[in-house]
Amino acid sequence: MVCSHDNHQQHSHSLHGEQQDGLILCPQCDMLVAMPPLAYGSKAVCPRCKTQLSARWNEPRKRPIGYALSALFMLLVSNLFPFVNMRVAGIVSEIKLIQIPEVMVAEDYASMATLFMVFVQLIPAFCMLAIILLCGRVRLPQGLKVWMAKVLFQFKTWCMVEIFLAGVLVSFVKLMAYGDIGIGTSFIPYCLFCLLQVRAFQCVDRRWLWRDIAAAPPIEQPVTVGTTGMRQGLRSCRCCTAILPAEQLRCPRCHSHGHVRRHNSLQWTMALLITSFILYIPAMLLPIMVTEALGNKMPSTVMAGVILLWSDGSYPVAMVIFIASIMVPSLKMLAIGWLCWDANVKGKQRADSERMHLIYEVVEFVGRWSMIDVFVIAVLSALVRMGQLMSIYPATGALLFALVVILTMFAAMTFDPRLSWDRVSETIKKEPQGDGK
Repeated sequence: MVCSHDNHQQHSHSLHGEQQDGLILCPQCDMLVAMPPLAYGSKAVCPRCKTQLSARWNEPRKRPIGYALSALFMLLVSNLFPFVNMRVAGIVSEIKLIQIPEVMVAEDYASMATLFMVFVQLIPAFCMLAIILLCGRVRLPQGLKVWMAKVLFQFKTWCMVEIFLAGVLVSFVKLMAYGDIGIGTSFIPYCLFCLLQVRAFQCVDRRWLWRDIAAAPPIEQPVTVGTTGMRQGLRSCRCCTAILPAEQLRCPRCHSHGHVRRHNSLQWTMALLITSFILYIPAMLLPIMVTEALGNKMPSTVMAGVILLWSDGSYPVAMVIFIASIMVPSLKMLAIGWLCWDANVKGKQRADSERMHLIYEVVEFVGRWSMIDVFVIAVLSALVRMGQLMSIYPATGALLFALVVILTMFAAMTFDPRLSWDRVSETIKKEPQGDGK
């Protein structure tokens, strides 16, 4: 995507409500930025923290609708036919995607089945449907449109299709030592679904979509571009990006409630972080799955699985599991704790805030990939069902580990990244206009 040019001029004059469509408060550093006219295929970023603020695509309605429709069709196809199969000693086992939660429910692991259905099937399907209806301007009650848009952007983080697909590939490597692994008719359609839903999300711009649903409320007070919203008595709606007076708790466009800074952000973040750390210890010590071969049950922990893959010579896969399941959760909890501590430090320099901003973005991006081990267990448990010859079952550690990942994701969401910039902004007299790049 081609980037538009930076313009570092300070706007010291006042702007008023009719120009709100050309203004945005950066959700990461709270800087008031004047949006430039964007050419097709370009994006605008904040000049201070480099967060992407908006993008303009060619065919902004047809592209996401086309990708979303194709994705839904591929999801339907991938549920109708066999997904993967395995042959061991002449015994063939094959599964469909829809059978994975059925097997786990039959083994009294309804919680694991629910996680699979929600993150891999239901949320992605809902998001694709919402994109089609909202971008296609289908006649719906205004309240329903607002609700769908709110849920769409909240659910985006919880779409884990690509993580599940990576888990399937890891499962193949683990199972090659036991038998012949093959892909079914629906495997390729599911890979296409993964790519298409990612592209559909990329082509939907939050700011543009909300402006299409309802006009932003006017700004009744003078504002200055290049100054933080908090210093001007303004706040940004976390849901629809509308600029509101600081004392206005309810957004008139999307009806979301909010504050200048997320209410009790640090307290909620620390509470979720401590809870996830408490669960992390038994999640590492307890078995995450049990392999039954010829009547012998062999429990396996996360670290034991990594060691087994390494000893079998699957070094890349062992490293992927080690990084995603052990290193990432540990480092993520340390990083979130560091962010909370840094938010309370006085006299910070701009470089400190930039470093904390980078850490926060990395934490948000990589955190959900720790679910890969949970999805590996889901695939193995559903596919390896050969009676006394060989069977694999999920264990308590898998559920605890999934809860750790979910809680750390919530902890990152409840942390307000603008806290890392607030004390810096109090010492800065001028900020460049964010015309993007």
